[in-house]
Amino acid sequence: MNIILASTSKIRRSILSNAGIEFSAVDPEIDEAKAKASMLEFPAQKVALELAKLKSLKISSQNRTALVIGADQVLGSNNHIFNKPASRIDAEKQLLELRNTTHTLYSAISCSINGVEKWNHCAEAHLTMRNFTLDFLLYYLSGNPENYLSSVGGYKLEETGIQLFEKIEGDYFAILGLPMLPLLDFLREQKTIPS
Repeated sequence: MNIILASTSKIRRSILSNAGIEFSAVDPEIDEAKAKASMLEFPAQKVALELAKLKSLKISSQNRTALVIGADQVLGSNNHIFNKPASRIDAEKQLLELRNTTHTLYSAISCSINGVEKWNHCAEAHLTMRNFTLDFLLYYLSGNPENYLSSVGGYKLEETGIQLFEKIEGDYFAILGLPMLPLLDFLREQKTIPS
């Protein structure tokens, strides 16, 4: 059975490739802002699961013989859900709000076959941002905008964003947006990869 990743995320594609998984990637073209607007009362974990499911079901309905992986990540802090920063000013605001606090990343996966969700999983990671100085924040935001505009919370942990943190608890792959160990177990159960 072919595997399709319903995502254009570079890091998710890289994680799957590095694990030796053969797959193709397709943009699910989901309007995430509209979808999130319909989930305002949902907790962050449920939002992540629902967005991952939307992506996997959409691509699965178009590719009925493939196993489709949808994934999404939501950052929650103090009953507030963060989105990707829209601008440098937005990134600065988010980082100042997260400074010296612990937030939770919810990384969800949904796998669908023939237009039906067959499995889902949501992993949590808890990240404590250090009480960085305003000088450090200006230094950080003077770097590549891709590092703070392409991820919720305004950081990429696998790049300079690591300097923002003092403590991290959770699976590294979940933090990157694709909890691999549970996904690999499911793929083996489905006999799409060797066991």
